[in-house]
Amino acid sequence: MIMSMVKDRPTETKRFLSRHAAVIMVLAILLAVSATLSYAGVPTDSMKTTVDEVLRIVRDNELKQPRKATERRQMLEQVVDARFDYREMSRRALGAPWNNLSDQEQQEFVGLFRTLLTNSYANKIETYSGEGVQYLNERMEKEYAEVRTKVLSGKTEIPLDYRLINKTNDWRVYDVVVDGISLVNNYRGQFTKIIQSSSYHDLVEQLRKKSEKLKDP
Repeated sequence: MIMSMVKDRPTETKRFLSRHAAVIMVLAILLAVSATLSYAGVPTDSMKTTVDEVLRIVRDNELKQPRKATERRQMLEQVVDARFDYREMSRRALGAPWNNLSDQEQQEFVGLFRTLLTNSYANKIETYSGEGVQYLNERMEKEYAEVRTKVLSGKTEIPLDYRLINKTNDWRVYDVVVDGISLVNNYRGQFTKIIQSSSYHDLVEQLRKKSEKLKDP
């Protein structure tokens, strides 16, 4: 019956659509935006905020000046520190021996591992001049999430996935998977070999020496 009424009154229907065209358009836009945000999700939004800020610093011509090298490095470290959970990364990279450490030893290990990661990858980040990052998708399970991206640089596309954990309503990175290789698992393999062939204290000493070599920008 409703359909027959519409057919019998085409003029009224056209007038209704014309009169409310603006409202219908706004609703369509809002629905489209909502769908996009819902698909992206909070983990992706969190990573995008961090990555965008890193790219802003890297592309800032003023900060590329040699006299700005230290300031630039510090700015990058602050942005990354706010998103990366180095304690969680350290715990997972060390594995079972972590549980046998005192609070002071754990704190020392986190500091050394953070310095190693920061200085090892800072130069790669600072020299990046690619087109940006493409966000592919994300998946969530309880307090864990994985955000899949591709780093674009010329004709090269590097798969880069971030694994995050939700702590106090904040998504923090605890692992990075580059082209299918987990950073945490890679270091855990190295750390385990050193501990088994020597000792935990030897591992700490090697980390300390390596950090000292990589300290300066």
